Amino acid sequence: MKKLDRLELISLIGRELQQRMTYSDIDSYLKGFKIDIGIQTSITNSKWVYVKEILAPVDEDIILNIADELEIKHHFKEETIVKSNDCNFWAEGYFRLFLSHISSFKKTTTHLQKALLPFGISAFVAHKDIEPTKEWQNEIEKALFSMDALVAILMDGFKESNWCDQEVGAALGRNVLIISLRKGMDPYGFLGKYQGLQTNGKKISKVAERIFRIFISNGKTRDKMFSSIIGLFLRSNNLTDAEAKLNLISSIDNIPVKYVERLNEKALENDMINNTDSLIEKLNDLFVKFNLSKISHFTELETDVDDDLPF
Repeated sequence: MKKLDRLELISLIGRELQQRMTYSDIDSYLKGFKIDIGIQTSITNSKWVYVKEILAPVDEDIILNIADELEIKHHFKEETIVKSNDCNFWAEGYFRLFLSHISSFKKTTTHLQKALLPFGISAFVAHKDIEPTKEWQNEIEKALFSMDALVAILMDGFKESNWCDQEVGAALGRNVLIISLRKGMDPYGFLGKYQGLQTNGKKISKVAERIFRIFISNGKTRDKMFSSIIGLFLRSNNLTDAEAKLNLISSIDNIPVKYVERLNEKALENDMINNTDSLIEKLNDLFVKFNLSKISHFTELETDVDDDLPF
């Protein structure tokens, strides 16, 4: 990576962390990458400058890992990273989930796909989500290398399917979270170390909710899942969708404060939220629990303009 490219990418990371996190959250986040945050930095009130100075001596691979986790677009490592805009089967801004299933269970898997959408999860169902004009194997590979997690629907025939086995292998190789849905079969081989969920006799809506709850509690997926659901609420363009997303957010017991702070800072930038009393009231109920300031309607100050003056 050229020095100028490196500086530009670090700057983008700084802007993203500045928007999403407090100083303490930034420190905790960077510590997770084993980055030394104790180095000498300038005395500044800018989180952007602070992050740039902390990342200045950090190895290139770590910087790329951070950029990828924050979903910052860049052109490095294109041979291993699939750009999301190359995959038209993912809903924009949603958590990306690959559903690995045998072909005879495609209909029920499609119902599960629909049930996951209200939870901010865009699920890929092989064959259904592939355009007839595109080579299906390439599209499956794109999904596997751009997914955030994989759900393996374990039932008779899954173990014997070469495709299912390879899909699971791709997830293992990328070290993404795998959830096994036990439908008559227990996790086997390397799948045995991952979380299994008994689904026999359960309604599809309940299975979808359980998958969501696992994602918000697992260290591999919780940040991406929270970012998706918070981002979808902040970008809501209709009241019904906004209320559903906010009810979902409010139902989470262990939501990290940094995401509530993001709601506090950004909610009123959405005109629909800003103009809806019920949403502001519910948001304030959440903010009070986190000792954050309440928000109120934002209106721009009007200025008197005499348009009859000569230019």
